[in-house]
Amino acid sequence: MTNKIEVRWSDCDLNRHVRHSTYYDYGAHNRIRFFAEIGLDAKEMEALNIGPIIFKEECSFIKELTLEDTISIELFKGEVSEDGARWVLHHIIYNSKNEKCAHISLNGAWLDLNLRKLTIPPKEMAKALHELPLGNYYVHQKKEQ
Repeated sequence: MTNKIEVRWSDCDLNRHVRHSTYYDYGAHNRIRFFAEIGLDAKEMEALNIGPIIFKEECSFIKELTLEDTISIELFKGEVSEDGARWVLHHIIYNSKNEKCAHISLNGAWLDLNLRKLTIPPKEMAKALHELPLGNYYVHQKKEQ
């Protein structure tokens, strides 16, 4: 899954480049759009009383992004449990020249919002996670043109 986003003025810091926390926002946007596109939008999550949670999230900053950039973000899977309850996802962020600028990796799971305990997602969700292309830090160093 790929999203394109124009870098906004509010995304930048005093160094005139995208501030560190914005990269995480870009990743979250890409991830939530993926969930919505496979039928697990906010209304469906509310009906199922589940939500995604993150145990660990880290970003490797590779190249600057600036106000002039239109970025693309791609989503890849890492390790995913068979039932889809726990997962590792990777977001690769490219600049308008298709150069890799950042790599976000996160470990997550699904939370039962009533019990406040980990839960298993619907089978369709697990299937969709398993069908994502495989990725990690070392692959996708440069987007193919």
